[in-house]
Amino acid sequence: MRTTFAALFTLIAANGSSAFAPATFGRAGRSTLLQMAENADSSVFLTSETAKACIDAAGGTPLYAYSLDKLKESADDCLAFPNAYGLTVRYAMKASPNGSILKYFNSRGIHIDASSGFEVRRAISNGIPPENISLSTQELPADFAELVDMGIKVNACSISQLERFGEHFAGTGQKVGVRVNPGVGSGGFSSSTSGFSKTNVGGPASSFGIWHELVEDGTVLSIVEKYGLVVERIHTHIGSGSDPVIWQKVATKSLSFCKIFPTVEALNLGGGYKVGRNPGEPTTDLQEIGGPVADAFRTFAEENGRELKLEIEPGTYLVAMSGALVSSVQDKVFTTGEDGHTFLKLDAGMTDVLRPSLYGAVHPITILPGSGLSADVGAESESVVVVGHCCESGDLMTPEAGEPESLAEKSFRKAEIGDIVIMDGSGAYCAGMSTKNYNSFPEAPEVLVDGNGVAHVIRVRQSLEQIYENECDAPEGLF
Repeated sequence: MRTTFAALFTLIAANGSSAFAPATFGRAGRSTLLQMAENADSSVFLTSETAKACIDAAGGTPLYAYSLDKLKESADDCLAFPNAYGLTVRYAMKASPNGSILKYFNSRGIHIDASSGFEVRRAISNGIPPENISLSTQELPADFAELVDMGIKVNACSISQLERFGEHFAGTGQKVGVRVNPGVGSGGFSSSTSGFSKTNVGGPASSFGIWHELVEDGTVLSIVEKYGLVVERIHTHIGSGSDPVIWQKVATKSLSFCKIFPTVEALNLGGGYKVGRNPGEPTTDLQEIGGPVADAFRTFAEENGRELKLEIEPGTYLVAMSGALVSSVQDKVFTTGEDGHTFLKLDAGMTDVLRPSLYGAVHPITILPGSGLSADVGAESESVVVVGHCCESGDLMTPEAGEPESLAEKSFRKAEIGDIVIMDGSGAYCAGMSTKNYNSFPEAPEVLVDGNGVAHVIRVRQSLEQIYENECDAPEGLF
């Protein structure tokens, strides 16, 4: 008997390593945990009905779907972060910068962490009050002074940034934040606290922030005094998917930087809280890691007579599991021999979710019957490699965990062309960080699912003409 759309099956291929402790991925440790949930009624938040509603609203696949209920849950968690003397939660908008998401978090009292002057302008255009925006950037924008005058809070992330800031605001007593590289880092794809990692933004192998020795030896203080600046905030951030023990140690060390500047009113400890996308991967317990930090703030107040406010900047934690990529199987091919594979080709790929190709990140995948011929519920499973639609060998959706150069077979029920593929955990660093327009594939639409299961389009699909509308013809006769 042919299955209906409502009789979907969920097949989750998952990385079984701990997602919260530092991870190593040697050949012996790259085993995968396979969990198969037959006849399940949903992925993380999409049911068969809501998935179909999203597809209808967006006019087909691929698309990004977001759950308003999941956004609410994660916002509630972050707003309850333990603190001693006040808390400001800032959404790291680079994780997913859609205006509707920004507006929702703003309605909850969550402020914004921007990573470029362009993000600042984008947030303002979506109604975010300038005074609720903090800018920590690798490239200080040319118009930084105008942004500051509007109320934007700037964290100087290098000595030259601090000098430029000071030269413009010399003698005005302008407030400024200082981002410090605390000397160690921690990222989800590396166990090293000092070596290079794509998810590690602290330590000697990272260019982010002012090296801590320049804070401790008085270099930063001398610049601040030279220009009459007022340091109101210290900022540290050590990486994405960081080890909680290292994060807590850095929090304590960051308080020592606050001692150097008697005008500091707040300590921003960044984000990087790990989210377990797959079964067996733990998610950061904010209450557990935040409690000791709140105690450290109290101790600081007792010893220094200052009650510092806490700022945190979650991105992944707020949106990762609130979003999913919805795509379709558009082709199925196989190779033979000892190294042969069966490949499912999606109508999406690195143009939509770059994390597998870039980091070797493993996302849980759900397959459900679509418009084409599909296997019966009782049909056998098969091991396949899931790939994207780009003419690029690296467009791989099922890599070995932590190994973007190594493809991995995952076991799913037998899928056919036309079946629907949901890649959960795609709410963060997917729509906002992709190789969109590669091979001239248009940018996928975004859909927000409300509490009643109604799908609302919050970004329409890009047209082909929009991809190249800014191109200009070369002068006539040049060729």
